[in-house]
Amino acid sequence: MGFPDKKELERALKKLEKSEGTLALKPDASPLEKFRFDLCQKFLKFKKTNSLNQKEMAQALGIDEPKMSKILHHRIDEFSTDRLIELYSRLEPDLKLRVG
Repeated sequence: MGFPDKKELERALKKLEKSEGTLALKPDASPLEKFRFDLCQKFLKFKKTNSLNQKEMAQALGIDEPKMSKILHHRIDEFSTDRLIELYSRLEPDLKLRVG
């Protein structure tokens, strides 16, 4: 088995362009971006700690599964910070926020 030809590589690249993995925090992220990233991490931690799958998390929050996927993969451009806090507080009603 050799290296794939050019056409096969182009097909693979096109397929990858459509995929959406987890976004990483930029090295020069603002404090707000870091805060929002940390909120997403809290959702992930809750999911893992409570052995829930994505569908169960979505149901617990009263949102659809694609939105839950976006939160879990840090693709949160369509969510305001207030909305993320409100959603997470459904999971952890005693949530305490800290700045700084």
